[in-house]
Amino acid sequence: MFDLVQKYRRVMQIVLGLIAITFATWGIESYTRFAGGADAVASVNGSDISRREYDDQLRAQQDQIRRMFGNRIDPSTFDNPEMRRAVLDQMISQRVVAVEAAKRNLVMSRDAVIEAITQAPEFQENGKFSAALYSAYLQQRGLSDQANVAQLQAQLPLARLVGAISETAIVPHTVAERLAAIESQQREVSQATIPAKQFLAQVKVDPEKVKQYYEANQAQFRTPERVRAEYVVLSADALAKQEPATDDEIKQAYAQRAASFRVDEQRRASHILVKTKEEAQRIYAEVKKNPARLAELAKQHSQDPGSAQKGGDLGWFGRGMMVKPFEDAVFDMKQGEVRLVPSEFGFHIVRLTGVQEAKTRPLEEVRKEIAADIARQKAQKKYAESAEAFSNMVYEQSESLKPAAERFKLQVQTTGWVTRSAHQELGALDNPKLLAALFSRDAIANKRNTDAIEVAPNTLVAAHVIDHQPETQRKFDEVKDEIAEQLRREEALKMAEKDGMDKLALLQKGENPSLAWGAPKLVSRRDAQGLPAEVLRKVVAADVQKLPAYVGMLMGDSGYLIARITKVAEGKPSAEDDKQREARLESTLGSSEFEAYVSSLKGRASISINSANLEKQ
Repeated sequence: MFDLVQKYRRVMQIVLGLIAITFATWGIESYTRFAGGADAVASVNGSDISRREYDDQLRAQQDQIRRMFGNRIDPSTFDNPEMRRAVLDQMISQRVVAVEAAKRNLVMSRDAVIEAITQAPEFQENGKFSAALYSAYLQQRGLSDQANVAQLQAQLPLARLVGAISETAIVPHTVAERLAAIESQQREVSQATIPAKQFLAQVKVDPEKVKQYYEANQAQFRTPERVRAEYVVLSADALAKQEPATDDEIKQAYAQRAASFRVDEQRRASHILVKTKEEAQRIYAEVKKNPARLAELAKQHSQDPGSAQKGGDLGWFGRGMMVKPFEDAVFDMKQGEVRLVPSEFGFHIVRLTGVQEAKTRPLEEVRKEIAADIARQKAQKKYAESAEAFSNMVYEQSESLKPAAERFKLQVQTTGWVTRSAHQELGALDNPKLLAALFSRDAIANKRNTDAIEVAPNTLVAAHVIDHQPETQRKFDEVKDEIAEQLRREEALKMAEKDGMDKLALLQKGENPSLAWGAPKLVSRRDAQGLPAEVLRKVVAADVQKLPAYVGMLMGDSGYLIARITKVAEGKPSAEDDKQREARLESTLGSSEFEAYVSSLKGRASISINSANLEKQ
């Protein structure tokens, strides 16, 4: 059970997590510290935001971008005045809320926080607080119990204030219904494109314009400073490969951990969930007569959207994963048996489709898993013993990485040309701190190793510059063909846009210019049918009082697109429960309420910004 319940529980965890993250960069001590500081970047009602706090927050934002996009984007491209000001504005918003919370004496005692932790569902096992689950949570986040409790003492009162404001939002039922109807409305759309490339042959570029463009945009044609480098990586993963587990170690570990390899009984079932007993009895009679029809009937009648489209299949599950009446029935049934089971969610027509008896996994099945664990433990120990020696060695023997590589049995790897900040596939070198060290005067001018820098947990990298090229201006003769091609494309795009707008005007007058229309699609705000987001926005916002209706727009540098809307169908709102729909809208409006509240606090607050400190690099 039931995917819907689990889905919205997860959404709530994410929302609460975001609230916590918002206020996690500073605690109670930050908003009660009112003494001025020479390094402050801003002050909110006398509470300073220090440069250190600001730098930490900016770094956290860049780390988040890195986690979200990996190597697909260079976070340093966001280190610009707009980004820095946006981060500061976010911190000011956080601070005005925190100051307001302090003013209202919204505090939470240590005992109250500890009680909240012991009652939290994620730390419960068999209905009781599990110290093991809590310890694993702390370890994953790198927190001590004391630090976690102190952090929650700061976060929870602020989260309560956020909740108190957000919960004032109320959505009238009629508004929810109208918005649901708008979301599900469908529009039949076909598209025609006027590609820019068809005009390229008509474009003639004046050589003088090419020269003028070069003179006006020379910064565009500079080759950035770059280096080629050697580097070595000391990591627990690499060390794990150097000392694999022995057969005796694997057997001993299996004997010690035998209990952890026991797999409890698992069962698989399919069900149909309905609200009324009468409907349940009717469907139950049909399934009893022909159990193979359960999948078909689940798709037609089940009100559990997570399993209905799977023919009611709930997959494999063990005890403690379902609501108790449902679980008790399933674990009492025989394979293929069908039962009618009531629960707090309604009535379930259940069929048991599979049974896996409890068993202990044999050694051969878990050998690789145990070997990997043992190798990892050895590597962790070896890494802890080696990290300091590795760091000292690359520093003390700074002319080369080879001594460190030989001592720790590491491979010296070589990069291609690397720039200071442009996006590159750098692997272990893809770290701002390491790149900064690589482009330092000591590394370039003196050809010394960089320090060993931690680029990931249990991973140290040291690098050495082997070649360097300063920033250079590319000559006009090198780039004139590139510029000419760029100007040709730009002019062709303008011609495509003009042709498209002319044809759009004719269509809107009722005329029929020559266009190749694609196959029509029924689209809605919820189902774009592959339509690009910018096209969908225009289509659903178009005036459709008179059909066909037309909208047009440039599509990047590829050409001009015209969309024709030929039909509007009032769709049926999804099977989503009315209360859940209203709750979703209340959450959206609640966010708006809180934003308005923060704006009000900022309007009344005394806020000053030290631009000089903000722009310091």
